[in-house]
Amino acid sequence: MIEFEHVGKRFGERVVIEDLSLRIDDGEFFVLVGPSGSGKSTLLRTVNRLAHVDSGIVRVDGRDVSSVEREALRRGIGYAIQSVGLFPHRTVAENIATVPRLLAWSDADVRARVAELIDLLRLDEPGIADRYPHTLSGGQQQRVGVARALAARPRIVLMDEPFGALDPVTRESLQTRLKAIQRDTGTTILFVTHDMDEAFRLGDRVAVMLDGGLAQVGRPLDLLHRPVDDRVRDFVGGTHARLRELAVRTVGGSMRVGDRADGEPVDAADSLQDALASMLAQRRDRLPVRERGAIVGAIVLGDLVAREP
Repeated sequence: MIEFEHVGKRFGERVVIEDLSLRIDDGEFFVLVGPSGSGKSTLLRTVNRLAHVDSGIVRVDGRDVSSVEREALRRGIGYAIQSVGLFPHRTVAENIATVPRLLAWSDADVRARVAELIDLLRLDEPGIADRYPHTLSGGQQQRVGVARALAARPRIVLMDEPFGALDPVTRESLQTRLKAIQRDTGTTILFVTHDMDEAFRLGDRVAVMLDGGLAQVGRPLDLLHRPVDDRVRDFVGGTHARLRELAVRTVGGSMRVGDRADGEPVDAADSLQDALASMLAQRRDRLPVRERGAIVGAIVLGDLVAREP
């Protein structure tokens, strides 16, 4: 669990975070979203003491982080950032193994964990474990950065705009893999982004940060349906909120159970946005829905258009 209690932070005369209190539960994928300068990255960095607070307390598992030795604290918390920061003279395998080596894991355990993460993050190009960062694509480097953050099986991972510089296809692929890994492992992830679509795609809960404070905290649909004020309404989508809702809701929650349809099926776990894209590509207004390999119903365009919050 991560707790912020009346946290304040200044840079000179500029207030970056003001009297902020928040709790992030164990196993939660929690996203901080906001414009540049809203304080979200600074708040994240107070957790592993890359930034210190001027007032208030930050706790991890009930312990004030200021009372924990920096290196010990950081070895127990994964960290991934947009610029990746891989060690250029270490191979992919050596980069991933960095923290397990510091924690004195056995050679066999390190090799097994590196191989597991290479498979999980689909770094499956032959020989990639022995390559150096400069020989990798941007997407591959980012995958290695995520693998390194997860390598020691930390209970908490901090991620600061980790996919911001990637192309849309690579970015979506990594988002999908990260969400699946988090769901399977129960890792607590605190994720920073300025992209509301990314926030809604990943977050169990999302906090909108504006001007150094929490404007609203809630589940994605709560923010879309019940924004607390015009600032939040505008930031989460304004008149385009219904389109954003299609990316949050799943096909399984909107299908007509038992109905039939022609065409290439969509999966029940897909988003309604994915279903709409498939309908447009196939020039159909309804498609079959597949779950665990079996057709279980149909998704209908008219239902997506007519649906009320």
